[in-house]
Amino acid sequence: MQWFVYALLSALFAALATIFAKIGLKNIDPAVATVIRSIVMVLIVIVFLVLVKGHSTRFEIIKLGKDNYMYLILSGLMSALSWILYFYALKFGEASKVSFVDRSSVLFVLLLAIVLLGEKLTLTKALVSILIFPGLILLNM
Repeated sequence: MQWFVYALLSALFAALATIFAKIGLKNIDPAVATVIRSIVMVLIVIVFLVLVKGHSTRFEIIKLGKDNYMYLILSGLMSALSWILYFYALKFGEASKVSFVDRSSVLFVLLLAIVLLGEKLTLTKALVSILIFPGLILLNM
């Protein structure tokens, strides 16, 4: 159940990030805003690693395999593209609508997790997906 608390807190911080980003995008290019956001994120993660995790994480990087690096680099590329596009959408759209469409990524995650990771499609996951998709359409009508 610990994962649920982390996920819920992540959702709260994502909501705050969206509101602050929408306000901060006034008179600035979304790509520039993404750079500023990314720099802040890197600094925060470095501070977290140093202050909270200590020196043990330094050795984890050495132990990573080629697959780890490849998939983490791909994840970074996808995150960068996602955030650039998200900030452009946020610049021109309503925060509530943009955020809802962005969070519909759970539908893509579900599909890709089944296809690429071999996760099972349960009745609950199918029902939730069926409820999300019409909501997405209704919101944008």
